[in-house]
Parts: sequence; C-alpha cells; structure tokens
Amino acid sequence: MPQHPINLPTARPAPLDLPVELADLRRDRPLTRMVFPDGHEGWLVTSYTGVRDVLADPRFSRRSELLHRQIARPGKATTPPPAPPGFFIGMDPPDHTRLRRHLTGQFTVRRMNQLQHRIGEIADDCLTAMVEHGPPMDLVEAFALPIPSLIICELLGVPYTERERFQRDTAALFSLESTKEEAAAAFASLTGFILSLVPGKRDNPTDDMLSGLAANDALTDDEIAGMGMLLLFAGHETTASMLGLGVYALLRHPEQLARIQADPGLVDNAVEELLRYLTIVHLGTLRTALQDVEIDGHLIKKDECVSLSLPAANHDPARFTDPERLDVGRSAVGHVGFGHGIHQCLGQQLARIVLRVGYAKLLARLPGLRPAVPLEDVPMRDAMAIYGVHSLPVTW
Repeated sequence: MPQHPINLPTARPAPLDLPVELADLRRDRPLTRMVFPDGHEGWLVTSYTGVRDVLADPRFSRRSELLHRQIARPGKATTPPPAPPGFFIGMDPPDHTRLRRHLTGQFTVRRMNQLQHRIGEIADDCLTAMVEHGPPMDLVEAFALPIPSLIICELLGVPYTERERFQRDTAALFSLESTKEEAAAAFASLTGFILSLVPGKRDNPTDDMLSGLAANDALTDDEIAGMGMLLLFAGHETTASMLGLGVYALLRHPEQLARIQADPGLVDNAVEELLRYLTIVHLGTLRTALQDVEIDGHLIKKDECVSLSLPAANHDPARFTDPERLDVGRSAVGHVGFGHGIHQCLGQQLARIVLRVGYAKLLARLPGLRPAVPLEDVPMRDAMAIYGVHSLPVTW
C-alpha cells in the first residue's frame, strides 16, 4: 500500500519530549515520504544509521538553493536563495572545502583547551554578579547568554559592547516567525557590522580570528564578513541555548543534578548526554539528492529533498539504550547533536569546553540552585530554529 506523505512532526507533548510521531515513524518506517510546505514531496529520515549515512554521503547536497524549507515562514520563499559569500554551511565542495579550511586550525582541541581558563574567568564574573545581585535572577540573561557571547567576541575580535545589536539580529534570524523583511534586515545588519570591522583588522591586526582572515589574500571582504557573521551568530546562540536548556533539564530531573553535584567528574559525561538528550537543532537538517540514490530499499530520486531528524536519531533505541531517559552517567559518544560528515559543527570543541566549565562552575558556586517559578511556566523556544528556553528564573 503506498504511503501518504506526512508533514514534519513538531508538536511536543511536554517541553523535553519529542513529538510522538517521530518514535512511531522510526519504529515502523524510518524512511518515509514527507511533504514540504511548498508541496515538494521528499523524505524524512528518523533512524540513527539512516541519518548518519545520508550526512556522510557525497551524493546528497547541502547547497541552500537546492533545499526546501520544512517549516513555512511568513513571507519567505519556500526554497532558500544560494548561500551568500562566506556562508560555507550552505555550500558543497569545493567551495565548502576552500572556505572551511581557513578556519579549521582555529578550532583545534588544543586551542580550545587553552581557552578553558578564560571561560572560567567569565563564568566566575557572571556568578559573582548574580550573587551580589541576589535571587531571583534570569539564568539566561545573567549566565547562559553572556558567557558564549563574550568568548566568541574575544575569539573573533568583535566589540562586546555591540552585543545587544548582534543578539537582537541573531534572534530575528533564528525565529521561525520572522517575516522575510525582518530576516533580511537582520542579515544585512549583521553582515554590514562585520564588514565594517574588516579594514581595521587588516590595517591594525590583533590576535583574533577576523584579523587572521583579513590577512588572507585568498578571501574577499564579503567572504570574510560572511564567515565572521556565521561564527558570531552560530557560536553564541547555540551554546547559550544549550547552557540554559541543560540547566532546565537538570532542574526537571533533580536526581541527575544531584549526581553531578555529588561527583563533579561526571560533568564531561553529562555534557555529551545533554547534547544527545536535548538535541537543540530540533527541526533537523536538510539534504538534497544530486542523483538517484537507493537507501534501505527506497529510491530517493535526484532533486528530492531529505529532512534528517537529529532528535529522532539521538533517541534511537537501536543506538542508545532507554534513550528517553536522561542519564548523566551514560556514554553518549557518537550522538549527532553536532551533525556528522563534512558539515559537522566546526565549533563543537569550543561548545563542549564552554558547557563543561559553565555547568561545573554554576553547580559548585550555587549548590542550592532551584527554579524560582513553576517549571511549567518557563517559556520555551518552540518558534525558534534552535530549541531552548527564552528565560529561566532561578533562586538559590
């Protein structure tokens, strides 16, 4: 019997639960027909092996103009335009390879580990300000957002005094409710901001990423601005969401919070488990077939778009035992929270260090941390491309 194409399941029965349909699909038909808002009929992949296989397969493209939006957005074209200069996440090799290699050396594990002390200083400063202010406080505003914002500003060489501007523009870009005009204005604002910094970085370089990019004759100013903007808005928004949502998850599972407090050595494990369990790229990611490809007995035809559910993959019982349970002692190595293949998150090591230091410092400094409002009243980022909490009032 032919399958009727489905829409992407997005309705959560509870803030930390995945849509029920994803588990049903993964069990019964992990590769299923899906209809996109523009009427395009493609595919939805919900199994761990299926998601990883497609992400690693060069026969599937990440080029923006070949994709179809899986969520309708007000006034926006259903097929995105080509990636702007420097936006290598929307490109395939060789363009993707040429641009990304200029940054790979900046995000080594060794360099990220060297930043651990500075990240700790920033976290300590935030916590000191919280203690001096006294409870209650919004953990997102006081802790989760400033730490990654300040560290990415220092890495890039972007004035932290401009944080309200780029945080506002970033929120508009990630919002599923932004109109075409609002998103375009935010994009132009961010790109223009980074572009305005390039001449100064070239004339008076300092020890930061933008200065390094500006000194590279192989890159145009527009490419430098695009790469810098990509790092700025992706680097702080995602990690800030993980910091806030991770604490929210631990507050909803106080027995797991108590385990970390009793054994701080569990923090590294807890970070990987939270990345798996929460999977903040909650709508998944997209690829388009460049040729006919057969997967699990199904023919994916050339030009058909494939939606890859990263949350469903990270909750696949064929890969993770009892996946719906948050277990900070679990080895969650191999999760796809950062993606997989050539587009795997470039800044994943930086994100891990920020999360490890952030959670450890917070729980050590404020051992009595608890919600200041009923957790059911915490506003969730349902209408954002990156899941999380808009705010998290806490006391201690």
